[in-house]
Amino acid sequence: MIVIFCDNIDDFIAFLEKRIMNEIFYEIKEREREIVLHFLAKVSDTLILYETKQTISKSTGNKEVINSLGTTFTQVDSSLKLIRGKIREIFLSYSS
Repeated sequence: MIVIFCDNIDDFIAFLEKRIMNEIFYEIKEREREIVLHFLAKVSDTLILYETKQTISKSTGNKEVINSLGTTFTQVDSSLKLIRGKIREIFLSYSS
């Protein structure tokens, strides 16, 4: 099992070409005011979970950030979809 955390959204986007599905999962962490993004990729026979976080400013709402991210991902590949959900726990339990 490999989990890669990207500090920067641009690095996260750069790895999208290795993805094995068109869904990018996100979860909103209200307390930390951030959105966590995940997607699965495959390199040879190894599944990799890519993860990044985006901070939500007080002046910007969750919906605005999600819409902005959706637009960004659509520009990269129109088949990409943002799905609210947690993939990390499922992936970690599957990999154990």
